[in-house]
Amino acid sequence: MGKRNSSVEKMGLDKRFWKNKRVLLTGHTGFKGSWLSLWLQEMNADIVGFSNGIPTKPSMYEIAKIKNGMTSLKGNVCNYNQVLTVVKKYKPEIIFHMAAQSLVRESYTHPLETYATNMMGTANVLEAIRMSDSIKVGIIVTSDKCYKIVGKKALTEEDPIGGYDPYSSSKGCAELITSSYRNSFFNIKKQSEHNIGIASVRAGNVIGGGDWNKDRLIPDIIKGIINKKPIKIRNPDSIRPWQHVLDPLYGYMMLAEKLWKSGSKFSEAWNFGPDVNESKTVKWIVKKIIEKWPEKICWIKENNMNKHEEEFLKLNCTKAKTKLGWIPKLNTNESLEWVVEWYKNYEEKKDMREITEQQIKRFQKMVK
Repeated sequence: MGKRNSSVEKMGLDKRFWKNKRVLLTGHTGFKGSWLSLWLQEMNADIVGFSNGIPTKPSMYEIAKIKNGMTSLKGNVCNYNQVLTVVKKYKPEIIFHMAAQSLVRESYTHPLETYATNMMGTANVLEAIRMSDSIKVGIIVTSDKCYKIVGKKALTEEDPIGGYDPYSSSKGCAELITSSYRNSFFNIKKQSEHNIGIASVRAGNVIGGGDWNKDRLIPDIIKGIINKKPIKIRNPDSIRPWQHVLDPLYGYMMLAEKLWKSGSKFSEAWNFGPDVNESKTVKWIVKKIIEKWPEKICWIKENNMNKHEEEFLKLNCTKAKTKLGWIPKLNTNESLEWVVEWYKNYEEKKDMREITEQQIKRFQKMVK
């Protein structure tokens, strides 16, 4: 678990802040969007979700009954008029933009869709914010893969934006679009016409219960276990900054509070990832889950030729730790314990909204 100190312990979330706050969440039916929606419901926020359907079957959104307790709308961030209509009608005060084409291998198959969603979708959301008379905080969710990877250093927010594959480069483009809008229209330091805090957030490889996306490690492992088939692993030696989904979401919400109170100080790009020594290989993750699962399972290396994926990726999150007071609460091993617990309860047909709420409440106690 991350090292704590007394000053950080005072930096938890303010439930009073979130009560009745009008929040718009794009991509609320996805894995991360579902977790954030449920957490915001726990905080008594007034939430509107905007998403282009339910992305997987099964889905966290359906399994945990996420739509209970929020307004759920179907629409496409690629359609500017739809986005603007929602913003004008519901008058959100805070927006989390999470809608995206979020898969590397899918981006090789559908590059134009990936660029349209991740680039123009982001531009449409930012333009709707510019046209809004209600939004005070905008958080644009990109990815740790937005960086140009050179060598084996832990990447800081000052490192160059890049991206080899269409997904990664589209997220790099989303960062550039966000920076341009922030500088052109929302830069409070320059006394522009808008008093809006805009930040982008770059999380590591997020894991947690309820992820059913294809070509992702945890879902592939769980599907192999449930279907009693060998687990196929593409790149067992690749190193990634694995973290439980609640850790970056905690960072996003903390950042939103800071932007609300003092936007000019926090309208920047932010990394949210595990401690550098917590980055692990794919093979390490697989072995740990196998150790924690009672049934006998095995894995094999997939021999098919795979599209390029970066072999090494680590984030330096010093800025979030020092300027926000954010610190990851779950180490990699603990994160996997929570993941296995969630999927075991799912396999036992438990009430998964209740199980998910229990994990959120347990995490909340850790950040107080």
